[in-house]
Amino acid sequence: MKAFRIAAGALALVLAAGAQAEGTIRIAEQFGVTYLLLNIAQEQKLIEKYGKQNGVDVAVEWKKLSGGAAINDALLSGSIDIAGAGVGPLVTVWDRTRGRQNVKGVAALGSFPYYLVSNNPKIKSIADFTDKDRIALPAVTVSVQSRILQMAVAKQWGDKEFARLDKLTQSLPHPDAASAIIAGGTEITGHFGTPPFQEQELAQNPNARVVLNSYEVQGGPSSSTVLYATDKYRKENPKTYRAFVQALAEAADYASKNPEGAADIYLKVNKSKVDRNLLLKIFKSPEVQFKIAPQNTLTLAQFMHRVGAVKTRPASWRDYFFEDPLIGQGS
Repeated sequence: MKAFRIAAGALALVLAAGAQAEGTIRIAEQFGVTYLLLNIAQEQKLIEKYGKQNGVDVAVEWKKLSGGAAINDALLSGSIDIAGAGVGPLVTVWDRTRGRQNVKGVAALGSFPYYLVSNNPKIKSIADFTDKDRIALPAVTVSVQSRILQMAVAKQWGDKEFARLDKLTQSLPHPDAASAIIAGGTEITGHFGTPPFQEQELAQNPNARVVLNSYEVQGGPSSSTVLYATDKYRKENPKTYRAFVQALAEAADYASKNPEGAADIYLKVNKSKVDRNLLLKIFKSPEVQFKIAPQNTLTLAQFMHRVGAVKTRPASWRDYFFEDPLIGQGS
């Protein structure tokens, strides 16, 4: 019996050590070039590279999901370690897990303008959408596109009316929404998307036009798409976590200096048929910035508190991002 207890105790110690073992990271991304830095890290095996430098062999698992709601569910259920979604979903899950899982941002994925595109010639501003129209976005009332639309509505009609257009929104993955806008003839007459889908819509449907630019709503360039994780994962996997952030920093530097190579990587990793010249136009745009420090996120986070979408009012972007010297110059 004594020997059994010793063996059982030894097994428990082994299992406990295994639960804390570093070297595994499961990353969920979504659709579009806003996830380019992850594509570069994947193709160039940068996480594995920095893992070795930090003394750990890292096994990386890549998953693709659609919408902040699905991403947050996956993170909280423990099926992923790193979530890739908008600032809106990050602020939502940060607010709801304070004192429990303590989810916070890891890094940004750069700054890209997001366009609300419509193929209805009658729609020139958000005030022109009617009950007959439907606006596609990744996740109704959760995605960053949904929150930016609410910000625009609040500016137009006041904070009390922030949800005025929510009834017209519909959850749809970006590729499907882009196909609907390009083809026309469906109830989807608007799509609040991301590159390259918004640029494809404008290029392939002569009726398509930009109704809203996220930068105009947010007051300038903003990192609308970010990465986040639980405090538990960060604390239990410090070397793997460090390797991940270092990999992102190198990927951002590569994308900034080598748009041609970045375009090739995007096409290869995503098995995409997007026109390469269109990608290069996006990557070389002065509006696009490849940096992992979050940029201009607090405005949206505080808006969400102001209209009651979250209970906690962040005083600084540092409230909902983990401290890290590589993202120290955020906002």
